Amino acid sequence: MTAETRTAGAAIVAQLEALGVRRAYGVPGESYLEVLDALHDSPIEMVVCRQEGGAGFMAVAEGRLTGLPGVAMVTRGPGAANAAIAVHTAWQDATPMVLFVGLVPVDDRDRESFQEFSLTGWFGSTAKRVITVERPDRAAAQVAEAFAVAAAGRPGPVVVGLPEDVLVEPTSAPLAAPRPIAGGAVSSAQRQALGRMLETAQRPLVVLGGDRWDAASTAAVTAWAERAELPLVADWRTHDVVDHDSPAYVGWLGYGRNPRLAGAFDDADLLLFVGTGYGDVISGGYRGGAADAVTVVVDPDPELRIHQRRVDLHLLADPSAFVAELPDVAKEPDWAKQLRAAQLEFATPGGEVGPYVDTNYVDMDVAMAQLAARLDRDAVITYGAGNHAVWAQRFLPHHGVGSLVAPRNGAMGIGVPAAVAASLVHPGRQVVSIAGDGCFLMNGQELATAVARGGRPLILVVDNAQYGTIRQHQEREHPGRVSGTALVNPDFGAYARAFGAFGERVSRTADLPAALDRALASGTAAVLHLDVDPAILQPRGA
Repeated sequence: MTAETRTAGAAIVAQLEALGVRRAYGVPGESYLEVLDALHDSPIEMVVCRQEGGAGFMAVAEGRLTGLPGVAMVTRGPGAANAAIAVHTAWQDATPMVLFVGLVPVDDRDRESFQEFSLTGWFGSTAKRVITVERPDRAAAQVAEAFAVAAAGRPGPVVVGLPEDVLVEPTSAPLAAPRPIAGGAVSSAQRQALGRMLETAQRPLVVLGGDRWDAASTAAVTAWAERAELPLVADWRTHDVVDHDSPAYVGWLGYGRNPRLAGAFDDADLLLFVGTGYGDVISGGYRGGAADAVTVVVDPDPELRIHQRRVDLHLLADPSAFVAELPDVAKEPDWAKQLRAAQLEFATPGGEVGPYVDTNYVDMDVAMAQLAARLDRDAVITYGAGNHAVWAQRFLPHHGVGSLVAPRNGAMGIGVPAAVAASLVHPGRQVVSIAGDGCFLMNGQELATAVARGGRPLILVVDNAQYGTIRQHQEREHPGRVSGTALVNPDFGAYARAFGAFGERVSRTADLPAALDRALASGTAAVLHLDVDPAILQPRGA
């Protein structure tokens, strides 16, 4: 082929390069061989994963950590089915992601061909857009369109279908210029209106969340809140959006929240949501938050899908546009200082010596204190869904945006793939994942991907031999009738060593500090298997 002419598959890869894509996560398939061939000579790193769910979760993590759409590539039918969990996560978490799916040849459609399925039928309700490349001359432009849609407004996943026969057709169409993403704006009148609302309020709360934050925006809003004596609250599993050392930071709302902060949410007379909104998780099932509280939402999504309550003022802006027009305001410090004191108490583990120092269990309160003491200031922390995450989200500190990957939709299995992706996105940073025994084995095979790529995450597997969250619900709804939640586990340390990683089992709290030191010094991916009491499902005092 001439320099001016290439296949549609090669044009897609060239467009990804032009968009600044550095990695694609995937499982290979014969349906998109032309794309894989083009990647052979591309600077884009093709991270070969062990299951499409893991690949999709890595793309979600990349989007969360970088703000740019993460890329996953899978084959048709079964491959797309495995990746669906990541699309749902990106949809509910509002995280930018583009999933490429190889498809059957155009002439084979609607004939029940091998692995044929309806791309729109499967993903139409959980993706911002579903695009199928029908003509080679449109391939590059449609890829650019997918990236713009994924990142604009309320971010989310876009699914791009790649028919096998279209990929091999030639095209001389030029690459598309990346589309700028509109950040919206705050007018002078809106700025003044917000300032008046804040000045009038006696008990305001500023709730931050979403994925469109950067370091400059978080620094600006934090400094503003500190000057104005305004308390900053983080949405569930976005509590890396503000430095936990800031006196303005008063904690996060959502599952496992501080009851005193939940009470303040109910008592607030003004709620300012920035990048997020009022939903069932943040409000405890749409029950929290005073109905008569003045409510302001700052979000570039004109539909405000994430917000489900009154709106007194909607600023159509992303965090960067909002912080450029922050109103001057000053509040009485007592409200914010009381909430800050409550957060410091809540985030302090229950002492150096717990009830399991001399028994065959690890005390998770002490474990988190020991881990927190060993965390670098810019460490990236990941975890999936389950009671094991309650300790991490409560006791592990964050000091900058892009230091947390955890599923807001409650998807199990993301912690390990997210840690692998984080170790590739930030190879010089410490990466730590807290995994439950059930959560770990959903994608624990991606430890092989970490070893293959030189990733060095530390993974703590919390083994209570059960699906602990469901067990907790059972004990509440059907006391004494545990059913369908017990697990039989391997030795996770031995499992890690089989992949060439560091692995060790820890059954006593007193043995944990030295084990943490050995794992962190191992120079490779590492797994610590922690035996914990199955009867202890949340931190002390919770």
